[in-house]
Amino acid sequence: MAQPIDTPTQAARPSVDSLAEAVRANQRAGLARAITLVESTRDDHRALAQQLLLKLLPEAGGAHRIGITGVPGVGKSTFIDALGMYLLGKGHRVAVLAVDPSSTRTGGSILGDKTRMARLTVEPNAYIRPSPTSGTLGGVAKATRETIVLLEAAGFDVILVETVGVGQSEVTVANMVDCFTFLTLARTGDQLQGIKKGVLELADLVAVNKADGKHEREAQGAARELAGALRLIYPHDAIWKPPVITMSGLEGLGLDEFWGTVTKHREVLTEAGQFEEKRRKQQVDWTWTMVNDQLLRRLSANEHVRAIRADVERSVREGSLTAALAAQRILDAFDGSDK
Repeated sequence: MAQPIDTPTQAARPSVDSLAEAVRANQRAGLARAITLVESTRDDHRALAQQLLLKLLPEAGGAHRIGITGVPGVGKSTFIDALGMYLLGKGHRVAVLAVDPSSTRTGGSILGDKTRMARLTVEPNAYIRPSPTSGTLGGVAKATRETIVLLEAAGFDVILVETVGVGQSEVTVANMVDCFTFLTLARTGDQLQGIKKGVLELADLVAVNKADGKHEREAQGAARELAGALRLIYPHDAIWKPPVITMSGLEGLGLDEFWGTVTKHREVLTEAGQFEEKRRKQQVDWTWTMVNDQLLRRLSANEHVRAIRADVERSVREGSLTAALAAQRILDAFDGSDK
């Protein structure tokens, strides 16, 4: 018998079965409850969330998953709003998620803010979810991955995942989407040195935004330089070499080319047998990430580890114990708890 779900924000207690049905029917209230459940860090909620995800997994997997990164000020929100409206006009159902671990420190989500996507927010076939405040990048990533499953089961066929564009969040998002897009501004000459090589290595598509008015020529020049940089990164026999396009989210320019490139990327990978393989590899990588996270949680909560932690940390600070020996003592204490 399915267990009831008890969350602080709801008076009723729907079962996992009824919540799954609500998600499949794209009932907004039920979908919101389901997402809140997978975002929860409570152990009982985590167990129920896994039951729910297992029920919905057969309905998931059909969407285009697109990651969008770029430094603050590059125009991500305006671009996503414009792209979302463009896709809705083509009959798609669009969801926007955010991976922003900094939202925990600031007390609110920087990304995925509905007020910055005014047109998309009011559309019935669009869904915007701000970044969960899970406290860590790992927590935010877990919630985002599982939310993708829920949204796909609810019938959304384009999932846009926005990232703040700093730190490890880019790598995290690239490993949960099909096409990773790097959004940048018109930059020329030495300014291109400011773009991290690692981001270009992750990108499947590079878009120079705000290519309108007096900035159009500058954007074209920046696109040529970026294309040259990408040629040095990717081998000649690569089945997909990331193209560089120019566009304007504000003016709605270049959206046809952007979406055409995204769909072409999927077609090329599918024909080469790499699309599903990429998704399978992402799932395996995620499995081991979860193993590492769970092990760390168990280790931190272990009573034998907690008993020696203060003493070990003091010894490390005083220099009487190396970090390697300290780590070994902690692991020995953890291993000993099972004997």
